[in-house]
Amino acid sequence: MALEITDANFEELVLKSDKPVLVDFWAEWCGPCRMVGPVVEEMAKEYEGKAVIGKVNVDLNSKISSDFGIRNIPTLLFFKDGKVVDKQVGVAAKSALSAKLNAHI
Repeated sequence: MALEITDANFEELVLKSDKPVLVDFWAEWCGPCRMVGPVVEEMAKEYEGKAVIGKVNVDLNSKISSDFGIRNIPTLLFFKDGKVVDKQVGVAAKSALSAKLNAHI
């Protein structure tokens, strides 16, 4: 299951992670987010132990969202060593997201 990432635990779970991290910025009212959500959950199971997969609810965690300039959702950011190394804005196929994540494992 994807981790719930918040303003409070973002630094610990994402920036200090020794594994690549995929963060899905989403909101409950966002239709395209509901399309990406199940894909992110599948990836969380598949990449367990190899990468960290988490979700940030933009309505509840405005600090992270503004820090990373999230204007459109869903936005998926890929982190490695505490830095953004790739990005996907909008709905994307699981294969595309996996390819982006695999590039950093």
